[in-house]
Amino acid sequence: MENYTVLVIDDDKNILKILELYLKKEGFNVATCESGALAKEKFLEVQPALVVLDVMLPGKDGFHVLADIREVSDVPVIMLTAKGSTQDRVLGLDGGADDYIAKPFDAKELLARIKAVLRRFAATQESGSDMKSAISFHGLQVSIEHYSVTINGTKIEMTPKEIELLYYLASHERKVFTREQLLEAVWGFEFYGDTRTVDVHVKRIREKLGAEYATLLGTIWGVGYKFDSQMFGKKEE
Repeated sequence: MENYTVLVIDDDKNILKILELYLKKEGFNVATCESGALAKEKFLEVQPALVVLDVMLPGKDGFHVLADIREVSDVPVIMLTAKGSTQDRVLGLDGGADDYIAKPFDAKELLARIKAVLRRFAATQESGSDMKSAISFHGLQVSIEHYSVTINGTKIEMTPKEIELLYYLASHERKVFTREQLLEAVWGFEFYGDTRTVDVHVKRIREKLGAEYATLLGTIWGVGYKFDSQMFGKKEE
């Protein structure tokens, strides 16, 4: 992973110094930014392989910075959140973050997460050519290549993680996944028991698909979820 550039966006100078020290020691190039208002400009300037992004920033908070990044890139983003703030984690993941770590954190743990996220992202990029780029059922089309969802040609607005979750379930039709399996497959990390983020995303996907298409996502009570085209238009029992 030498020569990968990591952009650290945080207004805490001590955190910037510590992370710069650890990352450079591992062979990474490091760029830093202390202002949310300047974050997108810095991102476009350095074109990093990964971003470490604090939620609390002057000028513009981390969620808005994440949205700015997702408008132009799908590079991995790891959010730094307040300790125990489930809401921050859900908002970050819902907005397209790839991982999160709570403050105060151990620099070695963050470094391990950075490496893990980069490995997964690289593997996804390499296998992308072997994947079916779009899946269609009953007029519903989910494209992982273009990160888009349409129903009979009409675009349905979804966040990146909603699209990834829907695509993953649809690409394994009728297979039942536990919430933990979906967290590992779509978010790529252990969520330490906070599996309700899957429930939140499934609920939002269903709402956006509408009543008829929502039935494609089935709940297996006590287990998890599955995508089943045979349930199209039917009510769950």
